[in-house]
Amino acid sequence: MLYAILCYDSEDVVGSWTKEQDAAVMARLGAVQEKLAEAGRLGPVARLLPTTAATTVRKGREALVIDGPFAETKEQLLGFYVVDCATLEEAIEVARDLGRASGSEGAFELRPLALYRPGGDVG
Repeated sequence: MLYAILCYDSEDVVGSWTKEQDAAVMARLGAVQEKLAEAGRLGPVARLLPTTAATTVRKGREALVIDGPFAETKEQLLGFYVVDCATLEEAIEVARDLGRASGSEGAFELRPLALYRPGGDVG
């Protein structure tokens, strides 16, 4: 089963890292990614730009477009991984590895994925 591992952290903290600190964290995360890739279990990985670059479209009768994410949280979604895991426990272990590699506070939210195929099945 594919799992999305959503990376949440304080954008202020991560944004304050020096280039060297950021490179060190990315190298540690890269080691976890490499292990997953070698096992054929790593899907797309993305690091999102800061929330200052975000735009929100509020759902409703008429869509409302707003600059910024306007999330009600102290942590922001910074990026995500898609990982192929046999069980939730296996996905939790991957998230633990990523957490140890990142060395910062925050959280990883795990969600099973259902792939949408236009004109086809969801599966």
